[in-house]
Amino acid sequence: MTAVDATPEFHRRTRADKAFLGHPKGLGFLAFAEGFERFSYYGMQALLVLYMTHQLLLPGHVEHVAGFAPFRSAIERAYGPLSPVALASAIFGLYAGFVYLTPIAGGFIADRWLGRTRTVTVGALLMAAGHFLMAFDVSFLLALLCLLLGVGCFKGNIATQVGELYGPDDLRRADAFQIFLLAVNIAVIISPLVCGTLGQKVAWHWGFGAAGVGMLIGLGVYLYGRRWLPAEAAPRGRPGEAKQVPARPPLMPGDGKRIAMLVMLLPLLVLSALGNQQIFNSYLVWGDANYNLSFFGRTMPVTWLISLDAFISTAMIILSIRFWRWWAKRRQEPNEITKLTIGTLISALAPLTLAAAAWYSAGTGQKVGLGWGLAFHIINDIGFANVFPIGIALFSRAAPRAVGGTMIGVYYLHLFACNMFVGWLGGLLEKMPAANFWLLHAGLVAIGGVGLLVIRSFAGRILAPAEEDLAEPA
Repeated sequence: MTAVDATPEFHRRTRADKAFLGHPKGLGFLAFAEGFERFSYYGMQALLVLYMTHQLLLPGHVEHVAGFAPFRSAIERAYGPLSPVALASAIFGLYAGFVYLTPIAGGFIADRWLGRTRTVTVGALLMAAGHFLMAFDVSFLLALLCLLLGVGCFKGNIATQVGELYGPDDLRRADAFQIFLLAVNIAVIISPLVCGTLGQKVAWHWGFGAAGVGMLIGLGVYLYGRRWLPAEAAPRGRPGEAKQVPARPPLMPGDGKRIAMLVMLLPLLVLSALGNQQIFNSYLVWGDANYNLSFFGRTMPVTWLISLDAFISTAMIILSIRFWRWWAKRRQEPNEITKLTIGTLISALAPLTLAAAAWYSAGTGQKVGLGWGLAFHIINDIGFANVFPIGIALFSRAAPRAVGGTMIGVYYLHLFACNMFVGWLGGLLEKMPAANFWLLHAGLVAIGGVGLLVIRSFAGRILAPAEEDLAEPA
């Protein structure tokens, strides 16, 4: 299959290509490939802690894990002695954190040596191997290593290819990444139902195997759709391919300033994501103690709130896409940095609902209804629909082409830092009134929004397309 070049002529054709929800056909294949990759990732993640606590770390199994004794010793030097449950939590935290570090290496490998297609393919095969290796006690650590390396090779580079479908002045890019995230959200809803049910009701290796099969399907979708993606410039390590595709451009004057500005955004992106990432941590602890989860004599598991959030998030992304398309027909559509700022400021309002609920619960001594939680999730997901995908869109367009994959990996670095920060903040829930805890989150997210507003005021054309470009007809 021969991909077409990412030239101005290619971008002129893709501007007219609206075969997939008003976007180029290639976006459909990338979105479906990412959806299957996230199906495999979240399916495995749904089982990981349960698998460790119910089988792997118990006597009769943990002794068979290759290299586990020195691995556990290293963890306990940092955390202190750990029970099997605490050890499982620590392993999960390390895995979830490093998932957001490895895309930097994956982007660098693609930019310098292998190119995006080969790197994505290697990543998918590594992830599939990791899922299948999870079926055996002895290969557990090797499986985690394969998964970490695979995500690093796959995640940032496929997101970069989404951005490469669009010219620098094509504002459909932000809309495209929202569709891209929509595929991820659908995977979050489906994967625990499939992989989780198989793993818990049939056997662990069935659940992990389903995740591996999903990853192979995603790879097949990606390779089949490669013909509708732009050709890659030859990485610097393979100059012999320069006759077939354009040589990768070097860094140009002014690129350093753009890179520096994107790096400056990272601390603000960390703050912008705090409220959303806390959903997987202290929010569940607080919700379990403060929500009235009883219905018709039965108590709803608090973890169902994550599924609720995934449903609401999917709906909010769809509504956000439709809103900005409606807006673009009547007024000039905002650029990415503006949407990012708006989304962050909206997200700052979400923890205020939890602060109000906590204040009411403390004052009355009663648990609060899930209406408070519903309000929190709706407000948070409206904001986050204009934060995470818009941030990727901004990095994919503003990053110099010579280091495009690497910079997408740098973007994911903010989620690593955010998860570490969220873990530290979670320890404050026992040390301060819950209302103050959630007010702190609202304030920190608001600071991120104000910081983005300040950067937007002076970044100008470094982070946003020129106004005359936005005025060009589609």
